Amino acid sequence: MKFAALTIAFIINFLLLFYKATAIEKLDGAEDDEEEADGDDDTDGSGEDEEEEEPEEWIHVDQQFYYIEYIIAAFGITHAILSLCMVLAYYNLKVPLGIFKREKEVARRMEFDGLYICEQPDDDDIKAHWDKLVISAKSFPCLYWDKFIKKRVRTKYGDQFEFDQISNILGMEKSALMPQSDAEQRTGILQAILSIDWRYQVWKAGVTITDNSFLYQLWYFIFSILGNYNYFFFAAHLIDVAVGVPALRIILQAITHNGKQLVLTVMLLTIIVYIYTVIAFNFFRKFYVSEEEEGEPDAKCHDMLTCFVFHLYKGVRAGGGIGDEIEPPDGDDYEYIRILFDISFFFFIIVILLAIIQGFIIDAFGALRDQMQGVEDELENNCFICGIAKDYFDKVPHGFDIHVQKEHNLANYLFFVQYLIEKDENDYTGQETLVWDMYQNRYYK
Repeated sequence: MKFAALTIAFIINFLLLFYKATAIEKLDGAEDDEEEADGDDDTDGSGEDEEEEEPEEWIHVDQQFYYIEYIIAAFGITHAILSLCMVLAYYNLKVPLGIFKREKEVARRMEFDGLYICEQPDDDDIKAHWDKLVISAKSFPCLYWDKFIKKRVRTKYGDQFEFDQISNILGMEKSALMPQSDAEQRTGILQAILSIDWRYQVWKAGVTITDNSFLYQLWYFIFSILGNYNYFFFAAHLIDVAVGVPALRIILQAITHNGKQLVLTVMLLTIIVYIYTVIAFNFFRKFYVSEEEEGEPDAKCHDMLTCFVFHLYKGVRAGGGIGDEIEPPDGDDYEYIRILFDISFFFFIIVILLAIIQGFIIDAFGALRDQMQGVEDELENNCFICGIAKDYFDKVPHGFDIHVQKEHNLANYLFFVQYLIEKDENDYTGQETLVWDMYQNRYYK
C-alpha cells in the first residue's frame, strides 16, 4: 500500500505541472462602478490614493487538458483511502507490538532494577514517569506474556517493604478474600463502563500518540485528506521517498540524531544575534537606512523588533554577514568600529556557529553510516550466537554458511524461547528449566 500510495503521489504531482495561474479580468460594468465610487471618495476630500489591489488569480489547467482535473480527483480519493488503510493497518499490527515491548521494558525494570519500588526515575526521564501510571493498572500487563510479573515483584521486595505498601504501588489486591463491591453487581452499560481499566487505556493512548511512526502515518493521512481540497498538499507526500528508503533515511536521522545540541546551538546563535542587534540599535542605526525608488527612506533598525528580525533574516543568510546588507562605513566617524562590528559578526556567526551546526549534521551522518556498516559487517563475518569469526569456519568449504543455517540458526533459538513461554513450567525438563532460569535472569552468555 505504501508503494501504491507513493506512486499515486508522484503521478498527481506530475499532473500538477500542467496547472497555471491566470489573473481574473474584471467586467467593464464593475470597473465603471469602481471608478464612480473612487470619484465619490475624492469629492469627500480624502485626497489619498488607495493602494492598488493585487489582481485575483485563478489556478487552472488549459481547456485542452480539462480531463487532468478529473484524473487528479480520482487519484486523490484513491490516495486518501490507501492512507486510511495504512493508518488502520499500523494501529492494528504495529501498535500492539510497541505496547508489548513497552510493557516488557516496564516489567523488566521493575523486577530487576526495582524501579518504582526501591527507586524512582530521574526527573528528566519523562518516559519512565509516564510508565508509572500503568504499574497500578489492573490490566497491566495486558499484551506481555508474563502475567505473574507483579506477584514476583511483590515476593522479591516483600522483605524490604510492607505487603500492603507494595500491593498499593502495583495495584494488586491486599488479600485473597475481597468483598464483592456494588460495581460488580451492576449490569448493563454502567457495568461495561466501570469494567474498563481507564488508567491502562490512558497510558496506552499516550504510548500510541508518542510513537513517531504512528504520528507519521497520521500526518500522511491528514495531508491526503487536505490534498482532496487543495491538490498541492500532495507535494508533501513525496517526502515518503526519504522515509521509506533506508539509504535516504539516514539523511533525516542525521538531522535529528544530535537534536538537543542543534537546538542549543541555534539558541546560542539567536542570543548572539540579539546582542549584535542591541549594539547596532544604539550606535549604528544610520547605516540601516536605505533610499527607496520613491525617495522615502527605509529604516531597518529604528525599532528593536524590526532590527532583530533584519539581523536574523538578512545577516545570518548573507555570505559575508551583516556587512553585506547595510551601508558601507567609508569616511564615517565610526568607520573602524563598524569594521570591527562587521568582521566580528562574520567570524562568530558565519564562520563558527553555522559551521558548528553543519558539523553536527555531518558527524551524525558519518556516525550513523558507520554504525549501519558495522552491524552489517558483524552479521556477515561473525556468528550471532557464538560470536566466532567467519574465517574459523571457512577452513571447510561453506563452513560458515552451514554453521549459521543449521548449527546456530537464530530462528531456532527464537522458536525455542517461544516454546518455553507457551509451555507449562511444571512440565519443563532439566535443560529447559536451566534455560528458562537463565532467560528470566537475563543471562544470555
